[in-house]
Amino acid sequence: MSEGTRRADISPGLEVSIVLKQDQRTGKLTQGIVRDILTKSATHPHGIKVRLENGLVGRVKSLHG
Repeated sequence: MSEGTRRADISPGLEVSIVLKQDQRTGKLTQGIVRDILTKSATHPHGIKVRLENGLVGRVKSLHG
């Protein structure tokens, strides 16, 4: 598993764990498949923001692909 701070490591169809906005305080992870990459920059210190296939949006904490 790898941290999700580099945009180049993430692609649509990849299984990831994300932290939803409302879960940032608890750090609760949500798993899903990436549909869209929302962060435009190459890296982000808190994780690349993605939209999952189920529509949830959060920052990538780990990759499972």
